[in-house]
Amino acid sequence: MSPSALPDPSHPVAPPVPEPRGTGGPLPHHTCEQDTLSVLLDGLAAGRSAVVTLTGRPGYGQNALARWTARLGRSRGLRVLSARAVPSESGLRHGVAAQLLTALGAPAHDRLAPLLRAARQHPLLLVLEDAQWTDPESLHWLHVLVRRSATVPLVVLASGSDACALGPDWRCLAASSPDPASAHELLLEPPSPADAALTVRTVCGVEGEPEFIAAGLRTSAATPAVLHATLRQFARHGHLPVAPRIPELEAIGRAVLDDHIGRVLRGLPDETVAALRALAVGGKVLDFRAVCTLAGLGHLREARLHAVLDATGFLRTTGVGTRIAAEVGLRILAEMEPAERAALHASAARLAHHAGAADQEVAGLLLHSRPLGSPWTVPVLRRGAAAAQREGAHTRAAAFLARALGESLDEERRAGLTLELAAAELVTAPEAGIRRLGELTRTRDTARSALRVRALDLGLAAGDTDGMRRAAAEARPAVAAEEQEALVALFWAADPADREHAERIVPEMPPLPAHPASAAQAGPRAWQLALAGDGLTTARELARTALARPPHGTLVLPHLAACKALCLTGDHDEADAGLTALLTGIRADGRQVAAPHILAARAELNLRRGLLAAAEHDIGAAERALPRPSRHPAATAQLRAVRIVVDLERGDTVRAGTLAAEPAPDAAHHSPYWPHLLFARAMVAAAGHDAVEAVDLLRECGRLLLHRNHLNPALLPWRSAAARVLRSTGQEAEAHRLGSEELRLARRWGAVGPVGWAELNAGPAPAHDDPARARYAADLLGRGPAGPGYQRALADLAAAELAAGGSRQAAAAAVAELKVLTLTHPGGPMAQRARRLAAELAPGRDPDAARPPAWAELSPPEARTATLAAHGHSNTQISELLSLSRRAVELRLSRVYRKLRISSREELRALVRDMEGH
Repeated sequence: MSPSALPDPSHPVAPPVPEPRGTGGPLPHHTCEQDTLSVLLDGLAAGRSAVVTLTGRPGYGQNALARWTARLGRSRGLRVLSARAVPSESGLRHGVAAQLLTALGAPAHDRLAPLLRAARQHPLLLVLEDAQWTDPESLHWLHVLVRRSATVPLVVLASGSDACALGPDWRCLAASSPDPASAHELLLEPPSPADAALTVRTVCGVEGEPEFIAAGLRTSAATPAVLHATLRQFARHGHLPVAPRIPELEAIGRAVLDDHIGRVLRGLPDETVAALRALAVGGKVLDFRAVCTLAGLGHLREARLHAVLDATGFLRTTGVGTRIAAEVGLRILAEMEPAERAALHASAARLAHHAGAADQEVAGLLLHSRPLGSPWTVPVLRRGAAAAQREGAHTRAAAFLARALGESLDEERRAGLTLELAAAELVTAPEAGIRRLGELTRTRDTARSALRVRALDLGLAAGDTDGMRRAAAEARPAVAAEEQEALVALFWAADPADREHAERIVPEMPPLPAHPASAAQAGPRAWQLALAGDGLTTARELARTALARPPHGTLVLPHLAACKALCLTGDHDEADAGLTALLTGIRADGRQVAAPHILAARAELNLRRGLLAAAEHDIGAAERALPRPSRHPAATAQLRAVRIVVDLERGDTVRAGTLAAEPAPDAAHHSPYWPHLLFARAMVAAAGHDAVEAVDLLRECGRLLLHRNHLNPALLPWRSAAARVLRSTGQEAEAHRLGSEELRLARRWGAVGPVGWAELNAGPAPAHDDPARARYAADLLGRGPAGPGYQRALADLAAAELAAGGSRQAAAAAVAELKVLTLTHPGGPMAQRARRLAAELAPGRDPDAARPPAWAELSPPEARTATLAAHGHSNTQISELLSLSRRAVELRLSRVYRKLRISSREELRALVRDMEGH
């Protein structure tokens, strides 16, 4: 035996199963119908007539039941005449009647007399399969025969479906019977789970597991013949009907179902196929009346057409209505000629547009149509693309815009659409989007000034700094003076202090004016001054000039540069308003590629203001705004840096360490935000008491900042951060040098916050040993937001007062304020320090004495959860803060209660209040 033929030891193998009886037999769950038909044949043998219709969807086994009835009749000595209607003969007059008369041996033109005579001589069973294809003349003949059958022992049995849109209804044969008691209409229903279980047991020879039975129903689309055929093939492989074998069942079932769909489609009349095609194209957008019109069957009654479609078995009822099954829709459209399929989509789009359907729905139809040349087409596609982008469906938006470019357009509209398409592609196919933007920027058409500038802004926001700056330099000589100002503004807004790389670009780009009159140049110049740490008043004025224009439609980079400058000048509320307005503007006009930069800037601003939850929210929004492959490495570095510091401030050193250890893209190493990530990694090292690593990272951070002429300590206080670490290792001289240098630069810049922070770290000894310096620094920092700097100043002030034997009242006031500021992040370093200082302030108490012995038994996650609960956070809020399920929070608190030997949240609050020195 070859290895491939060996049985799989992980799954049991079924015993050999006898081959089921011929496929022409009834399905296992048709026993009730078989009993009914058997009784009718008994009646026929006794001289009683009847008329029977067997109806069901394709694959429900009605023809098989008809053939079984014919065989049973012959076995009982009855005379049986069989016929089968076919599509190709549905227009042949008296075709079915001729089949029956020929089987009797009578001339076709003798009509009813031979049949009635034969029935009087011997009970007669007439069986007609696929009755839906019966020609009208034969159907009329059958009606007359049924009406006259009351006097002779004759049973007429017809089987078929309702899948024919045109022609008479064959099922009304039963209504022609002169005796209602002899008329029987048998409707075959979809198989129930019990029916499916019976089929599995019959075919496989053993009971099936519930999961397997459910999978069989699902895979077969609840079509009995498909289920039966699938199980037969499955059983031939020797498998048992168990859950682990569901993948094999599904693989077989998909192939069998596809074959079934093909057979049914080939056997449907043209009108029904046309209706199915119309439903596949427009069923999700058009109402049923419009679908009938699209199919060219608007003259039919809607109820009749709906019954015809339902009879195919290809419809699925969902929460939004009745739809054609997805696999059928794909199959039936794939079999159409491309031109025919495109024309159908075009017609559906016209109907949907005139019916007032949503732009995205109409655009979805246009996506597969030929160009229409209608004036409404391009506006609908553009609005559909905008709606798709608002929902984050950028690939769909790009497809809509690409389809719009297929319409007949003048050059100006084509260029505008190309810009919109490039903006969408920056999210889904960045290289293609950048290429389009570069072409738009380099164009020499003087009429495209605004377009060229917007393309450059978008390309730079997407991160293609080198390529787009070169494109701007190439385009500048040939454009008007006003546009030249915008190109220069964007060139420097991308990297205001990067003179080294700028000098390599040919032709050379002029520098920004010292006092630009252009609003576009004002923002980049303000940011340039802020980075250099010189000219605070001028930077503030220029930034406000840049933000005076409405943000909608404005250039992203100059506006963003102005906001970042205001962040460093200490005008945080203005910066926040500018960033929020810019974010609203870019979302309104499809420039989502810039969202991560704006959100990252706002996250950093919120971090500076101590709004950790808002900062984390912005980081998450920035990460969701663009998928990682489309996000520029600079934005990645900036976001990660801010998130690491936020985690540290909240006390989540584990996540901060994990993020810091993650490798960054190579391109991020050359971005302006690489020093920010180095700074954040240094803070992680310092929190882990790795002084050597922290100082090394801070020095490399400083080297890169100095290389770019980023001198302002308000950007990153790397010198004072290094000074703090160096003092902890006894390197006072180097710490003093770095702290003094930062103080000098902070005073030159003049913003209160950076000066206060520098004062806190500039002395020859730690601030917590010098009450006067700590008091002065806290006063300066207290004029700004209550961010991390101010919180550290409060802690240093309290420590200095206690260490020097100073004012315990001042120390207590500082600690009380610090505890309030850190209430929302009790696990953070400043919250922990506040608790230690509070313990020192309590007379006769050791810092660790406030902790009950049982508290030491809590794990760090348990202690953090307990602290949040004690400070009034609900379980839902805790689950959001800790990224846990609500159930996980409940279980963790239950363990806390057991370890601390308490039974309520009130006791927990009292315990924590006591620990914190209240």
